[in-house]
Amino acid sequence: MKKIERYDIHEEWAHSGIIKAGDFCFLNYCVRNTGGTIEQQVNGAFDHMEERLASVGLSLENVVQMNCLFKNIYDIPVMEQVVKERFHGKYPARKSIQTAFADHNEGILFQVDGIAYCGE
Repeated sequence: MKKIERYDIHEEWAHSGIIKAGDFCFLNYCVRNTGGTIEQQVNGAFDHMEERLASVGLSLENVVQMNCLFKNIYDIPVMEQVVKERFHGKYPARKSIQTAFADHNEGILFQVDGIAYCGE
């Protein structure tokens, strides 16, 4: 069995930002530009995801599945446009969910989690 490697560890929140296990990497809580527009937050979340992936030698092209969380589910078309611009036709499977973020008035409108393939 291959070892499990944890990166971007947050002791205060008791989680890892990215975990490499076998042929897959699991990314959580990608969020950035809170308080900004939905487009700024979607791009920021994908910037955050891209940085975590780069830390293990991967890119957005390796993402095979995403869970997209929205404060307002009707913002999906904004996210779809950003995905078209950022993933260049190599789209992951995805699910979109509306949620009430426990953000303590930080203005979170979007967050994304994902799974990336990191095998040979």
